[in-house]
Parts: sequence; C-alpha cells; structure tokens
Amino acid sequence: MKIAIASGKGGTGKTFVSTNLFKAFKDLGYSALLVDADVECPNSLLFYKLKKVDETIVKEYRPIIHSEKCVYCGLCADYCEYNAIFYVPELKQIKLLPNLCHGCKACSVACQYGAIEDSNTEIGIVSSYIDKGKNLYFEGRLKEGSVSTIPMIKSTITQASKQLSDFILIDSPPGTSCTFIQTSIRSDFVILVTEPTPYGLSDLRQAILTLDSMNKSYGVIINRAGLGNMELYDYLSENNIQILGEIPFSKEIARIYTQGDLVYDKMEDMNLLYRELCKKIINYGNSLS
Repeated sequence: MKIAIASGKGGTGKTFVSTNLFKAFKDLGYSALLVDADVECPNSLLFYKLKKVDETIVKEYRPIIHSEKCVYCGLCADYCEYNAIFYVPELKQIKLLPNLCHGCKACSVACQYGAIEDSNTEIGIVSSYIDKGKNLYFEGRLKEGSVSTIPMIKSTITQASKQLSDFILIDSPPGTSCTFIQTSIRSDFVILVTEPTPYGLSDLRQAILTLDSMNKSYGVIINRAGLGNMELYDYLSENNIQILGEIPFSKEIARIYTQGDLVYDKMEDMNLLYRELCKKIINYGNSLS
C-alpha cells in the first residue's frame, strides 16, 4: 500500500509525520519503505543513520537544434505544446528554451530535415540507503539548476515501488501543483498534514478539491493543534472529513525535532498517536482487499 504524506503548503509537518510514522510501522512488525519524493529539498533521511547502497542517474530528453541544417519551416515550434522553441524566421533565429522543455520529442517527430538531434541530459539522482536493520530508504534529489521535478518524482517512486513492502510512505513535495498530483496519483491513500490557521485551512481546501477531483481517499492530521482558531475543525466537520490525529503545539516536540530525534521514540503520547494512526491506515487497507 502506497501512502502519500502531503500538504497544501510547506512547513506544516509532512516530514515530521513521515519519519515518525515509518518508525511506528516498523515497530509494529510491518515491512515499510520511506521514500523522500520532495526532490527539490529532500531531508527525511536526516533522521536516520544510513549507508548509501546504490544511486541511479535520472536523465530526460533534450533536443539539440542544429541551426545550420534548419530550413525555418516552423513545424518544430508548432508541434511544441510548451513553447520551448524560440523561433524567429525573419531573423533566422531558432533555439531551445530548456527550462520550458518537457522532453516529449514532438519537435524531433516534426523535423524532416535532420536539424534536431536526439539527446538526454542529467536531471537528478535517485539514491537508495540501508540502515543497521537492513531497512531500505529511497531519496530523489533534483540536480541544481534543473526544473524537471515531475520526471524525478516519477523515477523515485517507480524505483522504490520495485521493492516488496507492506507500506511505502512517500514524503511528498509541498503545495497543490503538478508535483502534489504526481505523488497523490501514485498512492492508495493520502495523509494531508495541516495546521489550524487561516493559511493552513486555505491550502487544505485546495488540496482536498484536487484529491476529490482525482477520486482519491484521504484523511487529515492536524499539526500544532491548539494554535489558531476553530475554523479548520468546523470545515472538516461540515464536510465529514476524517481527522486521523492531532499533534499538539508543543515546545518539547519542537526541541526533540530540532535535535534530529523522533518524537515517537521520546514521548509516550506521540508513540501512542502514531501507533493508532498505523492501525487506522491498516484498517483502511484491509477494507480495500
């Protein structure tokens, strides 16, 4: 079962939930994988002592345009849905805009004059790690300067999914854009982490609208409970949205977290909270079978 831990915005506690939930599943005797798919800023694995065992370079298609062979017919630019080809026939100017290119190869299909050469460029690395207990972890890391987050997320989740495991926990990118959709669509259940503030509610609404349009099952964890007001709770109650758990607004939790430790290991009430969360997810998984 693949579980995406996501949020409508950054800083709500996705990584906090992912890392502690992973430990809880392991302690309950289940096989689990932790996958950091927040490829622009992966940090889930900082909470574990790990050894890298493998890495795979991820590449994406990028055409090379040979202007000396170009007849400036404009077909390549017409075929490109992403406006990634800068084309000014009057000035005999044509070039690729790599940050807009999605690697679809439509330009290569369009060109009949051999002016476009197929090539690939590195966009990042997917690494796998192991701990003393032989548990596997995966991390996708986007190459600095690259904007190809979607192919990196796809590759990271695909490689992790090759492993046999009861639960695959995916620490997702923040927000509700394409990166959120890519992790959610590849998951069986989505945990939305939010906070009881106006911004938290606004972004949660957007995330829920997106998941509803995808017909995805989800539940909500309220982090920093006790902060803000009751508007979030009213919204969840009015829409019959399940609250999976509440994490209190606590200086002790913040202290433990900033030291790089897991609250699951340090606080009895947090240990119980994550074990109960595991049971809720397990019951949901059983309902699917």
